[in-house]
Amino acid sequence: MTEADALDIVQFAIWTVLTASGPAVVVAMVVGVGIALVQALTQVQEITLTFVPKIVAIMLAVAFSGPFVGGQINAFTTVIFQRIETGF
Repeated sequence: MTEADALDIVQFAIWTVLTASGPAVVVAMVVGVGIALVQALTQVQEITLTFVPKIVAIMLAVAFSGPFVGGQINAFTTVIFQRIETGF
């Protein structure tokens, strides 16, 4: 294994982590901004109000994007196993 191979694997791993976590992070950010906007407009500063909608939204996002995330992780695993099989 050369430095180029190692860098390629690390780059692919980072890209896989970003694409796999992307849907949940984006949904959490959008819901968080929406709730912050509602709290600012209504001046209701209840701290627990932010957690329940975020948790529900993240769980729904994970449920709907599960096949996509699984496909990304499967592709990464397949590439790594093929490289191990062929000796990089």
